[in-house]
Amino acid sequence: MSSIGLKTMNFQNMTKDNKEQKLSDNTKPVIAYSTCYPQFFSGDIQIYNGDNIEVLQSLKLDLSKCIFVSDPPFNIGYHYDQYKDKMNEDDYYNWLSDVFGTNKQVIIHYPEYLYKYAFNVGLFPEKVVSWVYNSNTGKQHRDIAFFGVKPDFRKVGQPYKNPTDKRIAKRIAEGKTARLYDWGEINQVKNVSAEKTAHPCQMPLKVMENIIGILPDDYIIIDPFLGSGTTALACQKYNRKFIGIELDPKYFEIAKQRIFNSAGLFQNCG
Repeated sequence: MSSIGLKTMNFQNMTKDNKEQKLSDNTKPVIAYSTCYPQFFSGDIQIYNGDNIEVLQSLKLDLSKCIFVSDPPFNIGYHYDQYKDKMNEDDYYNWLSDVFGTNKQVIIHYPEYLYKYAFNVGLFPEKVVSWVYNSNTGKQHRDIAFFGVKPDFRKVGQPYKNPTDKRIAKRIAEGKTARLYDWGEINQVKNVSAEKTAHPCQMPLKVMENIIGILPDDYIIIDPFLGSGTTALACQKYNRKFIGIELDPKYFEIAKQRIFNSAGLFQNCG
């Protein structure tokens, strides 16, 4: 385990001195810990199994140094084991407001839901990107809205689409890449997808990597609807401090295993 630099620990078993040392090892932003919930740690990745609002309150984070990044439940009546996905509309938007507050956040949702939520909390997006994907009924899209945070689309480079253009050829010769402009060739995770887990609403890793890659560096990333752990994997790739919270123990275990596997351990960590 140490050969790849992976730190995995149960914080509940640490001594008081060890806890203080672990906290002092972090440069800003400081990542906090809670001992009240089932949890898993891997380097700068923390995930918790519990109610997201309760876990966030127990962590006592400085939320001014955090960015929420999440694909929340859609309130469409999907059957989850631990969560009723059909609330009164007002209750639904109030609940999302309680989770995210007015903090910096990146929310992935269908447009109608997204803008009703934004209106409910009085937020206006700095930027909106449409993620387009194929479905059985044709092309669909979800909007990715950046509230209170400005993405830098040049942080994740892509190959130029017209490399023979003289100006583009000069940029390529200088080692430059195009800004992240293409969000349209990333399909949903299907049952036949290599990354598919048992989670019914799994986000494609590429979408989450694109999002995390263009966010400012000096913030803790929080996903209060962790699901299968895709946001955590994207944060691993970019060496970002991350806190994820998942209510369902089954999906928490899936996320934990995926974090292990992405680090190259490929073992049952349950």
